[in-house]
Amino acid sequence: MGVVRGLLVPFGLWNDWALAAARVIALAALGAMVVVILTQVFFRYVLNDALPWPDEAARFLMLWMTGLAAPTAFRHGGFVAIDMVRTLLPATVAGVLNLILLAMSLTVLLVGAQLGWTHVNSGWLFNSSSLRLPLDLVGGEPVRIKLAWMYLSLFTEMVLLTVVNIELILREVLCLAGEAARLPSYARSDVPEAE
Repeated sequence: MGVVRGLLVPFGLWNDWALAAARVIALAALGAMVVVILTQVFFRYVLNDALPWPDEAARFLMLWMTGLAAPTAFRHGGFVAIDMVRTLLPATVAGVLNLILLAMSLTVLLVGAQLGWTHVNSGWLFNSSSLRLPLDLVGGEPVRIKLAWMYLSLFTEMVLLTVVNIELILREVLCLAGEAARLPSYARSDVPEAE
């Protein structure tokens, strides 16, 4: 179990650091999304002159917000789950069931990461219909945003979820080995939890 514990430490440290940074970026994306949506509401309903870019910008920001916040929710058990069966089973059987489910999730996440990367590569071929970098404000030409930047959110989410999933598998193996009391705790998260 020393090898498993030795593997758990770097995964835990990486997730502590990466997910904290991801939460900050996700929060910034959420704030920017609110500003963009309110801007569109103002222009559409007060000035009666809708802008072409806010809808796509809000979608872009929402994808990144979700992709960066989901791994923290997964790590802290924040995803929707039906845990009635697990609570009825003995602890060891429930742990084995959880390990099997995590292994299945890992398979899905690895396939998702591969498909996400393929999607990112195809996104370099296409431009956003309305998002542009306004370099014309500083004397340059406006540059259309490639859709790959939007698609990269899916790939990033799959990679972060995969690393979290590996950490959860290592933790479950140690719990099954009777070392649950010696597991390091997660870094404190400012993510609110739902009951």
